Amino acid sequence: MFNQSDIDKMKRFSKGLSNAEETRHIYSLFSENEGKGEFKQHIQKEFNEYLKNHPDENHNLSYLLDRIHHTIHKNENRKKQTVVKRIFRWYSVAAAVLLIPILIAGSIWFVGKDQEEIIVAESPVISTLFAPLGSRISFSLPDGTKGWLNSGSSLEYHIPFNNNRQITVSGEAWFDVTHDANHPFEVTAGGSKVKVLGTKFNLNAYPDDNYIEVVLEEGKVEFSASGFSSDVVMKPDERLVFIDGAININVTDASKFAAWKEGKLVFRGDPMFEVARRIGRWYNVDVELGDKELEGYVFRGTFQDDSLEEVLRYLSMTSPIRYRIIDRKQRDDGTIQKRRVVLYKKNI
Repeated sequence: MFNQSDIDKMKRFSKGLSNAEETRHIYSLFSENEGKGEFKQHIQKEFNEYLKNHPDENHNLSYLLDRIHHTIHKNENRKKQTVVKRIFRWYSVAAAVLLIPILIAGSIWFVGKDQEEIIVAESPVISTLFAPLGSRISFSLPDGTKGWLNSGSSLEYHIPFNNNRQITVSGEAWFDVTHDANHPFEVTAGGSKVKVLGTKFNLNAYPDDNYIEVVLEEGKVEFSASGFSSDVVMKPDERLVFIDGAININVTDASKFAAWKEGKLVFRGDPMFEVARRIGRWYNVDVELGDKELEGYVFRGTFQDDSLEEVLRYLSMTSPIRYRIIDRKQRDDGTIQKRRVVLYKKNI
């Protein structure tokens, strides 16, 4: 049914290398044979041969079938059935494997009166990851990049992803980016962008904190922001803070900023306003400095699986600080406010 020339053209099409004539030939091949029983049988035969010759491959078709369903649903109001819909109706799983050269390129359909004119359109699907308050989640992106999302954070990216590795982050995330020199990995957060090829770094960009922090663990990243004509290149163990239109970089211990993904809350001589902010984010409470003098204090400590009360008790034991916890209360509008923690200077 398929000669070697047909198979070669399919392979070229799947890699985005086919010209207009080859593309028309592929569509004609399937549209002209959809009603033939032997054509369906041939699909089944080729499908079985494929599985036989690739026994060790993980045939995960969920992404591909999701894209087919998306295409069909988006165009179901068209009077004329699309080629993708007709193929899917025959044999969903077998066609998904065998017809990868046809379907992998994206959402494809015929438009206009002239059947010779083919328009290949890509309609990206937005995928969103979210870490609820008080939780941390790990994730893997389609290109192999791995990472973590911290409490109250979200991440968005478009499918297909591998050729356009651009994501948007709100909150805190740690990345171990897969290297791909031809397709740089870009993270947008607020009015800034972090561009990498392959690296490990932590990004902190909670909207209500009004600043962006990038800590580089391995590799190299380029940071850009609106209002700056040139990018800032970071080195390992550097911490960049973008706040009030200014960029500040200092040398730090990058590991402490990634410890949260292992359930550890780590402080290494951090100023007290930073300690208060991170404790508040970690335990979903509001932490206030009741005395201005506390802003000059620094704190060291490592916590894992400790309650808020245990952290505050240790803080008061090792620093001239006392604290007060204010329980949650119902506001006049019926909503419940967070627990509050107020830190004071001890009277010695």
